[in-house]
Amino acid sequence: MATHIEYTPSSSPSGIQQTISFWLKKTEVATDQTIFEARQNSTNMSKLTLHNDDKISIYSENGGSTNVYLRTSRRLRDTNAWYHIVYAIDTSQSTAADRIKLYINGVQETSFSTNTQPSQNYDNFWYGIAQKQVIGRDNQGSGSEDFQGVLSHFHYSRGYVYQASTFGSTDATTGEWKINTNPAGVNYGATGWFILKDGNSVTDQSGNGNNFTVGSGTLTKTEDCPSNVFATWNALDNYYPSHTLSYGNTRLVFNTNNEAFINSSLGMDSGKFYMELKNTAYSAGHNYAGVSYSSPDATSDWLGNNSYSWGYRTDGKVYNGASLQATYSSFTANDIIGVALDMDNNKLYFSKNGTWQNSADPAAGSNGISITAGKTYFFATGKTGANSGQKVVGNFGNGYFQTTAVSSAGTNASNNGIFEYDVPAGFTALSTKGLNL
Repeated sequence: MATHIEYTPSSSPSGIQQTISFWLKKTEVATDQTIFEARQNSTNMSKLTLHNDDKISIYSENGGSTNVYLRTSRRLRDTNAWYHIVYAIDTSQSTAADRIKLYINGVQETSFSTNTQPSQNYDNFWYGIAQKQVIGRDNQGSGSEDFQGVLSHFHYSRGYVYQASTFGSTDATTGEWKINTNPAGVNYGATGWFILKDGNSVTDQSGNGNNFTVGSGTLTKTEDCPSNVFATWNALDNYYPSHTLSYGNTRLVFNTNNEAFINSSLGMDSGKFYMELKNTAYSAGHNYAGVSYSSPDATSDWLGNNSYSWGYRTDGKVYNGASLQATYSSFTANDIIGVALDMDNNKLYFSKNGTWQNSADPAAGSNGISITAGKTYFFATGKTGANSGQKVVGNFGNGYFQTTAVSSAGTNASNNGIFEYDVPAGFTALSTKGLNL
C-alpha cells in the first residue's frame, strides 16, 4: 500500500492568491501519479499530477468543466534528482499568462503542451477550502495514481503569492539551485501549512496548527534530501522493466526467472564508499551483492559473470568474469551484507552482519579483492536461478531497510548516512555530499 497523508481545513478562506512549493524526487517514470489533490467529488477538484509522459500539470475542474489545465512540455525523467516545484497563483492578473506561474528549480516554465489559464479573478480552486486535501495519491483512493517517490519541505500558502526565490536560491559556488530550509517572511493564511520539514513530520510548521495525518502506509524518514542526494537502485538502468522498484527505489523485487542485476544511481571513480544490502525474501537460486562498471546487457548476465562486475552470492562464492575470486561465508534471508569499495586503491571488501570476510580490514587496506583500475563503478545487486519474487533492499545511508529503521546505528566517522554496522574509517555513504568529501 502506498503512503498518503491528509488534512481537512475547518473553514474556507477568502482570497484568490495561492502559493504551492515543494521538493520532489520521483522514483518511477511513465506512470500517472497524483502529488496533491483536493476534491469534493468526481467533477469538482483541483490536483497536481505527474503524468505517464513524465510531464507535470496543475488542473482544476468545477461542475465537470475544466477551468485550469497547465501541462508542461518539459518531461521530468531524472529519478536521481530532486526537483523544486513552485506554483505561484494570482488570478487577479489582467494578463492570462501571469495568473499561474510554474517554476522548476528556480526557472519559470514558459512552454506548455496544454495551456488553459484560469479566467480573471477565478476563485474555484479546491485547495485550502473545507474539503479533504491529500498528498501522495488521488483523493478517491483508487490507488491508480499513487505517488512513487520522496517529498520534502511542502508549503501551501492561501492568500499570498511568493516566487521560487523565496524557497530556494542559487549556490554561489556551484551555480546549482538549493533549498532555503527556513524561508523568511512567508505568510500562510488561515488554512495554509508547512510540513515535511527536515524529516517525516506532518506537524504544521507554519504556526497555524493545520496538522496532517497519515492516511495509509508508513511515512518514513530518509537522509536523502535536496541538500544531499543519496544513491538508490537506478530505475533507468534496469534490463528487466518487469522488476519492481519501491520504497524510494531502495527495494527491488525480481519478477522473472532470468539472471539479472541492477546498478546504483550514482557512480564512483575516486574515494571510498560503503553500503549495506539485505535479502528480505529468499529461496532458491542465488542473490548477489557487489559492484560493476557497466550495465547488464543480456538475459544471461548475472553479477560476476562478466569482466565488468564482481558479485558475492548467497553460497559465499565471489565471482568476476565467471571466475571464482574467493569463498566467504554463505548468507540468507535477513543477513546484512556490507560492501566497501576503495576506488583510491582499487580494492573491494565484503562483510556479513558486521564481520569482514577473509579477515579483511578496509580501513587498513588489507585482504581486499582487486578490481580493474580506471573505471567508474556502481554498487550493484542481482540474482540467478528460477527465483522470481526474490526481494533485496539496499541501505545507501538512509538508515532504513524498507520501512524498518536500523536497530542500532554503527559508528560513521564521516557523519554522512546511517548504517546498521560500523562504517570503516575513511569510507562514507554514496551521496552527493559523500562524493565531495
